[in-house]
Amino acid sequence: MRKVIAATFISLDGVMQAPGGPDEDPTGGFGHGGWVFPYSDEETFKTLFEVFEKPFDLLLGRKTYEIFAAYWPYIDNDNPIAAKFNSVTKYVATRGNGELKWNKSQSLGKDVVSAIKELKAGEGPDLLIQGSGDFIQTLLRHGLIDEFNLMIFPLVLGGGKKLFAGGAIPAAMKLLRTQSSPTGVIFATYQPDGPVKTGSFVGPDPSEEEIERRKRWK
Repeated sequence: MRKVIAATFISLDGVMQAPGGPDEDPTGGFGHGGWVFPYSDEETFKTLFEVFEKPFDLLLGRKTYEIFAAYWPYIDNDNPIAAKFNSVTKYVATRGNGELKWNKSQSLGKDVVSAIKELKAGEGPDLLIQGSGDFIQTLLRHGLIDEFNLMIFPLVLGGGKKLFAGGAIPAAMKLLRTQSSPTGVIFATYQPDGPVKTGSFVGPDPSEEEIERRKRWK
């Protein structure tokens, strides 16, 4: 079975819009495009490349696909990311009938959810999502993301498209691994871990030990 992995740049307040450049996605008047660049160092690039070391195919929303298709095919394959992106299969969520000209690109068709379920149940490498914020909301609503590979940057953007937005449903997460870079970027990998668990610090008849513990919390 194939996993769907969301590999995403996000700010501390969860924004994932236009990390790569000012003109990447100014939708909604977003004016902070390119916010990843000031934090890019050797450690950040090294960890980023590790995401692409394992075999994968790409899952892309139409807008992200168009951004990538206008860039990566024209980058020399000496660039390790270009070599990967240009050679793998690209599965695209698109409502239109326009031709997908980038090498090895396929439309997911009109029923995206069924198409993803079929891909997950089949043979092949994991399915890696890049960008594609609107598409991610659809996958979140249907519980189709198996892993979140997050690069969390030390800034607050205050507005913009968020990773966990309209499609998010309550879920617990399990931290699989984490590390940080000298520029303050946190790399964290999570997987869904069942429903949200709740509890209370207030009980009907707390023990003396519990009373003392509550005092220390104050």
